[in-house]
Amino acid sequence: MRRFLRPGHDPVRERLKRDLFQFNKTVEHGFPHQPSALGYSPFLRLMAIGTRSGAIKLYGAPGVEFMGLHEENNTVMQIHFIPDQCQLVTLLDDNSLHLWSLKQHSGASELREEHHFTLKGPPGSPPSATQITVVLPHSSREVLYLGTESGNIFVVELPSFKVLEDRTITSEAVLQRVPEDSCTRRSCELVEALREHPKNPDQILIGYSRGLIVLWDLQNNKATHHFLGSQQLENLYWQRDGSKFISCHYDGSYTQWPVSSDNRQPEPLENLVPYGPFPCKAISKIYWQTTKNGLPYIIFQGGMPRASYGDRHSISVVHGSQQTAFDFTSRVIDFFIIFSSEPTAEFDDPSAMVVLAEEELVVIDLKTAGWPAVHPPYLASLHCSAITCSHHVSNIPLKLWERIISAGSKQNVHYSTMPWPIDGGTNIAPDPPQRDLLLTGHEDGTVRFWDASGVCLHLLYKLSTVRVFLTDADPNDNMNTLGEDEWPPLRKVGTFDPYSDDPRLGIQKIYLCKYSGYLAVAGTAGQVLVMELNDEDAEHVVDHAEADLLQDQEGYRWKGHEKLRTRDGAVRFEAGFQPFVLVQCQPPAVVTSLALHSEWKLVAFGTSHGFGLFDHQQKRLVFVKCTLHPSDQLALEGPLSRVKSLKKSLRQSFRRIRRSRVSSRKRRGGSGNASEVQEANAKFDQDALQEMELAPVQRKIEARSAEDSFTGFVRTLYFADTFLRDSSRHCPSLWAGTNGGTVYAFCLRVPPAERRMDEPVRAEQAKEIQLMHRAPVVGILVLDGRSTPLPEPLEVAHDLSKSPDMQGSHQLLVVSEEQFKVFTLPKVSSKLKLKLTALEGCRVRKVTVANFGSCKTDDYSENDLAVLTNLGDIQIISLPFLKLQIRYPCIRKEDVSGIASCVFTKYGQGFYLISPSEFERFSLSTKWLVEPRCIVDTPEVTSNNHVHNKPGVENAAR
Repeated sequence: MRRFLRPGHDPVRERLKRDLFQFNKTVEHGFPHQPSALGYSPFLRLMAIGTRSGAIKLYGAPGVEFMGLHEENNTVMQIHFIPDQCQLVTLLDDNSLHLWSLKQHSGASELREEHHFTLKGPPGSPPSATQITVVLPHSSREVLYLGTESGNIFVVELPSFKVLEDRTITSEAVLQRVPEDSCTRRSCELVEALREHPKNPDQILIGYSRGLIVLWDLQNNKATHHFLGSQQLENLYWQRDGSKFISCHYDGSYTQWPVSSDNRQPEPLENLVPYGPFPCKAISKIYWQTTKNGLPYIIFQGGMPRASYGDRHSISVVHGSQQTAFDFTSRVIDFFIIFSSEPTAEFDDPSAMVVLAEEELVVIDLKTAGWPAVHPPYLASLHCSAITCSHHVSNIPLKLWERIISAGSKQNVHYSTMPWPIDGGTNIAPDPPQRDLLLTGHEDGTVRFWDASGVCLHLLYKLSTVRVFLTDADPNDNMNTLGEDEWPPLRKVGTFDPYSDDPRLGIQKIYLCKYSGYLAVAGTAGQVLVMELNDEDAEHVVDHAEADLLQDQEGYRWKGHEKLRTRDGAVRFEAGFQPFVLVQCQPPAVVTSLALHSEWKLVAFGTSHGFGLFDHQQKRLVFVKCTLHPSDQLALEGPLSRVKSLKKSLRQSFRRIRRSRVSSRKRRGGSGNASEVQEANAKFDQDALQEMELAPVQRKIEARSAEDSFTGFVRTLYFADTFLRDSSRHCPSLWAGTNGGTVYAFCLRVPPAERRMDEPVRAEQAKEIQLMHRAPVVGILVLDGRSTPLPEPLEVAHDLSKSPDMQGSHQLLVVSEEQFKVFTLPKVSSKLKLKLTALEGCRVRKVTVANFGSCKTDDYSENDLAVLTNLGDIQIISLPFLKLQIRYPCIRKEDVSGIASCVFTKYGQGFYLISPSEFERFSLSTKWLVEPRCIVDTPEVTSNNHVHNKPGVENAAR
């Protein structure tokens, strides 16, 4: 039977692979991209958010999450929960209605679409006749009332979505029951609002856009009251006892109306323009909330003076003499108030206001004096400043974890201490097996530390590097300070702030040592900061050092941005990570690679011009190495330069064509006359250009010219204690890989601890490897005598790893964009290589070593390479034999930013940006899987208002 097996096919290995590897997209972290609708169920205490891409997401207590996706991918316009049910209805911009249910399936609860329906009018009727503007789920849980642009109100049955034509409330029927002198035909066009009477389910309030409001008796099919507003209507809201309602209007006013028991024409009790007398923006939504102390809360969106504040996105809260206009930095999509939903409660007693803005979710505590914001446990605005880089650290020691949380808690003193008010469902997921950190670098010079251990990505601490530098903005500025008499009383809320004081502050590389607490961050203008954790505020001088990567070579002139100016003297830093040394690269180009060795107290950094090594204990530059090619002028322009060398790019493209043409001519042996050769060359030029246009990623792996741009670009840096000079003595070393396929190796002499401050660290170049195909080097790794990757610095000292095998021979793995190659050390002779498929245009973008454990037994685990390609595929490759184990499609190949943002974890998980504000989390391991598991209680409401609990349904989000 052996001859029928595929070459290399091993049944035992195949079974083991099934126990080790499994691809799952588990959860989405962050804030939904382009939200478009908001809904809330007081019954379930769940919130729903819809997006412009057709996604719908439900959130409850931390860890309780559901997600659904409409097949049509249309914008979700409205979300409405069915009263006292685990169901909700969504309205899309194609005028379709969709019924969703939380149902149990195979021991797990799923958010599943049950039915969908599109309201259609009679043949020949215009689209406006059935264009839905308002949806009202009736408290009977049996029907939906659908207001339309034509003024008609259709009634559809639940859950079948059958239209009950005999119960349609037509605009003609309303006109017949309203006095002629009160309205015209146009008064009943476009239904703007539908509200059920809070005490009488047989009555609904109908609001038309031109200001007519009708109280309709559903049993007798007639209008009992009508109210005439003088302005265009925006929305309606019933007061709790049903004796009054409030209407808000396009001119920035709101009106309070009484509902009497007789049929007298009601006159408004109050008509108020809160921010008048000048023209104001529309008030699009309003709440009137009663309280025990008698003073109501009046909460409304909009209403600002048009001339001075027409560009503000505000929601105002008025309670007696207190009034605040909360000012949001992005457009408000919708908001709701959390208040007492018990039918027997006499007052609303609002506790919180939940606001969905276009770029963040903001919750305001209405119980605490000053109405502070509540720190959200999920839906974090990851992109409050644009994310520029990410760094993941697994298995954080408890002591470091607690110190980071302590530093973060000191930053959150201005937040409310109230529990998270959206607390539906129960999270039953097992506690995370370890503490993981995800660090994100941002355009404004901040680094945010996120708890990435479980389902909720929660902000622990924010670090700012701005204080080290002189910028246009004063860090002590407080945008929330208001004068005593300022009007309107605006108060900025939220964290979303897309504007950076200086793009040079952007963080490009992060490296955290979890054992020592040292942190290195590097930025856009060549700045490298080394920090250590301090539990108290401190004021000290940050030492400066410059690293001239061009080494005074003549003929080079930097055309990019200038370096950041630093502050003189002592700088005050708050508790947390505090910088103690700044290394400034010259020219101040973007830092492209960074490595930190906390045991040796060394930090290495690289740019497009070269790389350097800095001793942060002695605060001394050890050496710099220029990698710039003489012809590489693009590297001197900088990322922020407006100069684009288009001519050079075209010149290089045609140079490649010419080289290929010459080589093909040589293969033909120069036979044939001149005209034939000229014609063949012309045809080749045309074919080559077509190939460039149609398939730019498809090319053969061939040697690249040393004149190609950015060959000196340092892609990777790596510290290793290995055999570099001979096989008898190992020594510290630094390895660097460039864009031109060159690997540099330096021997380091680090003095022993007792003489560490007395003697300098010395470095000497020992090796230089030039890959024949000159593809960019994206990863370097040294394997010990057991073919195991060398442990991290201080990992062995903390008894978290075995000591590396220094008896057997070490191996060097060099990963380029196009192949993996193993060399023996110290001779650096080629031992093994694996090429990627050239025909697919496949290139390595990210590579890391991941540990995969078996789901069947705790006794077996192995180290493999996790590789992300430019096609969005993830490949797992074995060590040290470089055998492809499995391949998974993960990211669309067109999603260049998603591929660039991907970061792997040490245990076979990963994150990548699916939008500027959302991380998709995935797992390659069968053992390490983070996914939501929760129970949602579904109380059953009976006719006598007693509540019984049904068994909970368990959720395992897929």
